[in-house]
Amino acid sequence: MSTDEPLYRRDPHAWQEHLAEGNARQARKRVGADAILRDSQGRILLVDPDYKPDWDLPGGMVEANEPPLNGVIRELKEELNLELSTSQLALACVDWVSPHGPWDDSLMLIFDGGQLDTDQISRLQPDHNELKRFAFLAPDTARQRLRPYIWLRLEAALKAVESHTVAYLHDGNTG
Repeated sequence: MSTDEPLYRRDPHAWQEHLAEGNARQARKRVGADAILRDSQGRILLVDPDYKPDWDLPGGMVEANEPPLNGVIRELKEELNLELSTSQLALACVDWVSPHGPWDDSLMLIFDGGQLDTDQISRLQPDHNELKRFAFLAPDTARQRLRPYIWLRLEAALKAVESHTVAYLHDGNTG
């Protein structure tokens, strides 16, 4: 092969090393994946974690190299003993969160899981290593219990679900 050939043709092994080096220098982002889950009355499921002061949506941080949809499914199983499949969840919101406090930027996703049936609700069991309790709350009550930026994200996600779209936010805001 001629030396005019690109590296990927000339030396595939060297090309892979070049890509790995570039990958190692690229930014890494934290990714969180939460779920909107409702009961038959339209109330929203919130959880009360014992490791932070405020209520939250069920879900959590996605592990390294884990697809966000799989991450939220795993978190729901771990936190609440709730088993859902990928076909039961649809992306409703992506929120880019700028660096704040000790945290770098992150992507926070909300998936819509729709309405849980009475059997699913009866089997919910909080992991007491992470959660104090859970509750289905009317949107106004949920707003009072959630941190303001979480409420903004949830509110945008709920509107996106109603309009069959996906909301894209920057720090909880559309603009």
